[in-house]
Amino acid sequence: MRKKFARALGLWILPPLIWSFMWFLFITSKKRWNFNGKFPDSPVVILFWHGELLLAPFIYAKLDTSRKLNVMISDHFDGEIIARVTKLMGIKTIRGSSRKGAVKALISAIKSVKEFGEHVAITPDGPKGPRHSVSDGAVVIAQKAKIPIVIVNCHPEKYWQASSWDKFTVPKPFGTIDFYISEPIYINDMTKDEAKLYLKERMLKYAV
Repeated sequence: MRKKFARALGLWILPPLIWSFMWFLFITSKKRWNFNGKFPDSPVVILFWHGELLLAPFIYAKLDTSRKLNVMISDHFDGEIIARVTKLMGIKTIRGSSRKGAVKALISAIKSVKEFGEHVAITPDGPKGPRHSVSDGAVVIAQKAKIPIVIVNCHPEKYWQASSWDKFTVPKPFGTIDFYISEPIYINDMTKDEAKLYLKERMLKYAV
């Protein structure tokens, strides 16, 4: 009962606190936007590393798109906290991961793209790692839906880094953050393994 109460309290208190902290870091930081191409007028799969999760949602607001965004989030307690934070930012969620509910999540993601024309965002090394690995999900969605992939990175000059598996990165206030947005990447003609290796190399280019 005590654990259940603590979790319920955490789900009520933590999301608005995290949301406020995210805005504090974003507002107090100098932003440099590095955009290597024109954002496509179509749904895309947006990829970013799990360790760069904290300020990644702000990139979506910068993109020239009116399409809704769905973020794939693991179906556990930490994922529920993240889901509630993203909801505060006007972002939808698809629950599931490569470890739990993978097939259901992939079907939901492909449906959101094909039927509703929405973007899908994924941390390909989440929810448990290994760090900077690329799971099958992003490749499957992009190839099945025949849409491009856009890679985003959040690279602060000064930051704290957790000892967790993903080396979760928290920018220090009043610093400078480089936000990188790639050109559309098409992987329809690649094998799954070729696409995963290529995407990993591209994602590591500006990783923290």
